[in-house]
Amino acid sequence: MIRRLSTLAAVAALALVPLAASAQITPGTQLSGTIDQQIDSKSAVVGQRFTMSNVHSQDNNINGATIYGHIDSVQSAGQGRAAKLSLAFDKLHTRSGGSYALDGRATAVQVNTKSNVVNEAGGAVAGMIVGNIIGKKVGTNMGGLLGAAGGYIYAKNAKQNVTIPANSTVTVQVLQARRQATR
Repeated sequence: MIRRLSTLAAVAALALVPLAASAQITPGTQLSGTIDQQIDSKSAVVGQRFTMSNVHSQDNNINGATIYGHIDSVQSAGQGRAAKLSLAFDKLHTRSGGSYALDGRATAVQVNTKSNVVNEAGGAVAGMIVGNIIGKKVGTNMGGLLGAAGGYIYAKNAKQNVTIPANSTVTVQVLQARRQATR
């Protein structure tokens, strides 16, 4: 009888252990949250740390978690070179205290890219002025037109940096998550 009561007590105690503590995060899970700091391709460096807050899964099994990550690769924009920014996601800490080593990829990031329209118009005007000056010295009236076209093409090829503003929404698809031992 005593043995039976102790077995029932053990079963009851196990039933009270939160299911979330033993939950696994499966590959393909979508996690969304807000990035806590601004990241800019002009000033970011490889290895720079970032955090994401208010992370939740689409089914809300995970809610109020934090993701920790770093800049995996970065390329600032330049003449003929587009900006690139790659984020790596390292850890997930759930509100219930679970900790996971995380491997994921960004599937949606709110990014701002400065418009190049002002640069293109300015390049065309500057090219027209320079073209007119050269055209008059050479003896042609086509200098302004050719200069405007050249200035526009040069400015069009000048790429802009990208910025992920603070508090932007980022969605991460989990590739792998391994539960870490809690201390």
